[in-house]
Amino acid sequence: MDNIIEEEASMAVRSGNHDQASTRGSAQEAELQAEAQRLRIRLQPVVQRHELFLEEVEVRTAGPHRTISVIVDLPEDATGSVGLEMISALSRDLSTAMDEDPDDDDRPYDLEISSPGVSRPLTEPRHWRRNLGRMVEVKPESGDAVLGRLDTVTGTGIRLIPQLPVKKGMKPKQGEPLTLEFARIRKGTVQVEFAHPEDSDDAGHDDAPDALRAGHHA
Repeated sequence: MDNIIEEEASMAVRSGNHDQASTRGSAQEAELQAEAQRLRIRLQPVVQRHELFLEEVEVRTAGPHRTISVIVDLPEDATGSVGLEMISALSRDLSTAMDEDPDDDDRPYDLEISSPGVSRPLTEPRHWRRNLGRMVEVKPESGDAVLGRLDTVTGTGIRLIPQLPVKKGMKPKQGEPLTLEFARIRKGTVQVEFAHPEDSDDAGHDDAPDALRAGHHA
């Protein structure tokens, strides 16, 4: 009987420790999200002065050290990619804004600046507009995934030209245009195309993200 009581007491202690750790983890996550939102408000005007769009700000910690990750993109009506020169110019102004932040707690940080890259899920209308003309895979809420070239983006959805499966070595065939509302799309991703530059209509897009670890504050 004593062994049973001791085991139950031990289980209660382990459960209590787990609950406390879970609570601390949730509190830390909420704190990081709040800090990311605060920094987004502070850094957004700097990004806009460089005629770029601020996609995301993420804060990660390792002990007292912070990593501030900033993802930027070109405006939705622009073609091409951000490029390392633009990121390098932006990094200097973002570093200054961070160093002059009156609400900063003076913990050391690294500032990482990057562009989204091809692996970014297409979750907002502007993401789709930035990839007009590209090959995309769309997974609807119901039914099979569709591979096709993104032809049109409206305020409510997209139209793409499906790429029909053919035998290896045969010329690709196109299906009838397909229209999908954003509400019916579960997931969308850009597909990397391998072609000679002179044969590709995908010029001006960069499939790899440009990135720069841009600043350190001790």
